[in-house]
Amino acid sequence: MSARTLSIPSAAASRSFPVTLASMDWQAQGRTLVAAGSLSPIVAARAYALLGVAQYGAVVDADKSVDGDGALQENGEGFGAGGRSRFEARRGAVAGASAQILSYLFPAAATTLEQRIVDEGNAGPGGVHPSFTRGVAIGRAFGEVMKAWAAADGFSRPVCTTAPQSATCWPGAYPAAATGVWISNPGVAPAGPQFGAMKPYFLTSPAQFHPPPPPAVGSPTYVTDLAEVSSYSVGAGSRTPQQLADALNLNLSNGTITPVGRWDEMASGFIAEMGFDERAAAHVFALANAAAMDAVIGCWEAKYTYYYWRPWVANPLITSLPIGKPNHSSYPSGHSCVSAASADVLKSFFPEPEHVAALEDLVIRNGMSRIYAGIHYRFDITAGQALGRAVAATALAYDRANGLLAAVR
Repeated sequence: MSARTLSIPSAAASRSFPVTLASMDWQAQGRTLVAAGSLSPIVAARAYALLGVAQYGAVVDADKSVDGDGALQENGEGFGAGGRSRFEARRGAVAGASAQILSYLFPAAATTLEQRIVDEGNAGPGGVHPSFTRGVAIGRAFGEVMKAWAAADGFSRPVCTTAPQSATCWPGAYPAAATGVWISNPGVAPAGPQFGAMKPYFLTSPAQFHPPPPPAVGSPTYVTDLAEVSSYSVGAGSRTPQQLADALNLNLSNGTITPVGRWDEMASGFIAEMGFDERAAAHVFALANAAAMDAVIGCWEAKYTYYYWRPWVANPLITSLPIGKPNHSSYPSGHSCVSAASADVLKSFFPEPEHVAALEDLVIRNGMSRIYAGIHYRFDITAGQALGRAVAATALAYDRANGLLAAVR
């Protein structure tokens, strides 16, 4: 059964409250906190995955509670299959799970998040519905499942910041400076070396889709791709206004919703357009975001294996760097790993030609934006996209065979 078969048209238009899905609203809350907290893109990817899987697990468990009490026959008032009991249980479950995870990730927001649950419970006619209260408890319980996952995922592994290295931090050693070797920016901690050893959701290991070695320095592919980057970034560069805009606007670094958040925004638009119900929407966010996180893990495993130098080191004449110098190695491109994984999962839920075209267009633009910015070679982009697509295919196959929640239960 494909992921798309879980989509059931929503009856939101015939209700007086609320008019949007709880999962979409709480995902937007997560994006707001990610931006306000200035999370890096890879740290944000972890947050979005935890949130998405928590929401979906909570909705699935809430459905089990409703199906077991006969409320499935309550179909009045425009609430669709299961009636108001299912509707309230689902939105309560999403609220409970979301608040539990977001409070864990953003403790300063906990009071505000708890008040949001109260407000949402009071939003319906007749006060707080018993199924909403039950749903909140179910959601909190699955939030705890994901907090336990987060505590054991390897994110908190101590990170080595300077050489020489110690066996007590990650990675155990950085290579010595040499031609072709990436070296950390002076005085700045390397970005996310522990991510390459984190626990994936669907991959058998972080290295399951380990890419082949990058082109050797001086090889024809290296020379061609370095020349391409240089053509945009030497001196004042020769970017068009649109190319510069893409380099800047598609970067989505700290202080923004980050790349995974941008894919979630796109998914939210498609969900609303296609009339997905709460469970189908939560499924989209959970599978896409968990796959994106696995793509980050696979990508960073490769980055901290190959330690491939950045274009501006290979060619010191590259000085026009509008988004600065990311402090992790070049190969493969993280932006492309995440983009391809996210897009391919979303295509499975939204196979309409116009949606597929929009998703693939953003993958291509994201990749080219890194070349325009002077921070990646084309072979970084190609390898990242290949890795991301392989991760997406694995995530989709796992979901079809086992259900994605089997990864965390």
